Amino acid sequence: MSKSVALLLLCACLASGRHVPTRARRQAGSFTVNSDGTSGAALKVPLTGNDKNVLSAIGSADFNDRHKLSAASAGLALDNVNGHGLSLTGTRIPGFGEQLGVAGKVNLFHNNNHDLSAKAFAIRNSPSAIPNAPNFNTLGGGLDYMFKQKVGASLSAAHSDVINRNDYSAGGKLNLFQSPSSSLDFNAGFKKFDTPFYRSSWEPNVGFSFSKFF
Repeated sequence: MSKSVALLLLCACLASGRHVPTRARRQAGSFTVNSDGTSGAALKVPLTGNDKNVLSAIGSADFNDRHKLSAASAGLALDNVNGHGLSLTGTRIPGFGEQLGVAGKVNLFHNNNHDLSAKAFAIRNSPSAIPNAPNFNTLGGGLDYMFKQKVGASLSAAHSDVINRNDYSAGGKLNLFQSPSSSLDFNAGFKKFDTPFYRSSWEPNVGFSFSKFF
């Protein structure tokens, strides 16, 4: 994603005027457990804002199936009451190196039943832990859909230059429990990748995510 695209996403966040109070709640933390044994935790702490925009500090940690740290991230996120958002994160991956990423989302449609958002991201990969490996970029995007905040679906794709790799994912979400302060979701999906030398099959994955709000 270029700087101009990021600025356009930020302007969309700030310029929108419609007010949807139920979408303004802010996530304090979440924990996810997946069927392949991996897991992850995320935290968001508001720093400043008003009734339309909130700037937060964000952090996350991912763990592999042996419960070892596989990635740790920290950054900033700007969230708008109308469902738009922009984030900047730095990630450290043991055995690989560092990533610097910018991501944005724009809400395309929302009413009492339907919610549709488009998302895009750009990542600068610096494999400092791999001798002589060049830096490379990953660009991607996708769509997220929710029906009555109960059933959701998502599609995404990404391309990494230099290594010429494409990643694809498709998933669904079912909300099992929701209150003003917490939420429990069931997630299921498929993902695959291809390179000039190898193409994976669609790999399934399921999991549960628990989120806490304030």
